[in-house]
Amino acid sequence: MAIAQAQHTSLDGRTALMAAAQAGDATAYATLLRECVPLIKSAARRCGCPPDRIDDVVQDVLLTIHRARAAYDPSRPFDAWLRVIAERRAIDHLRQARRRGAREVYAPLAFESHADDTADPTRGLDQQDDSGRIGQAIAALPDRQREAVRYLVIEEQSLAETAAATGRTKGSLKVNLHRALKALRLHMGPDLDRGG
Repeated sequence: MAIAQAQHTSLDGRTALMAAAQAGDATAYATLLRECVPLIKSAARRCGCPPDRIDDVVQDVLLTIHRARAAYDPSRPFDAWLRVIAERRAIDHLRQARRRGAREVYAPLAFESHADDTADPTRGLDQQDDSGRIGQAIAALPDRQREAVRYLVIEEQSLAETAAATGRTKGSLKVNLHRALKALRLHMGPDLDRGG
């Protein structure tokens, strides 16, 4: 460890840190990666990466260093090796951005002014008419059945909550709901089943 720190003060410090990292020195490896960040950012800026993409390039280069560290030759200068990797990754990011830019269109208002071909303007009127008919059919039910539909279906309360609110048994509520739904099906016919 002391040898790596002594060599780090020389001009070839990052090369020595990489050699120590290859030998298993985790502290040297962490130091090396921290020292690489400014060099990677500089290379990315030189290649023309926009500021919002530079951190992506840094992460990509650090991952590449991690994956390729066993293949690095310590007899060669580390900075040159790093610079080549950083430039290639920066160029890759620029290419990806160009390809994405060629495929994607930024038009936030396009969806607001685009007509919906599947829209049926009469559907809203049909639903409004159906909901009025359902309301009338529910109003025509006996009190206990209407109460069961209101609590269990419309307000979506549980049987226990409804029993507590109405003072009736769960069994009584089930019977009243069953009868109410049967009466509504008879009254509404096939319109109820189509979801209207």
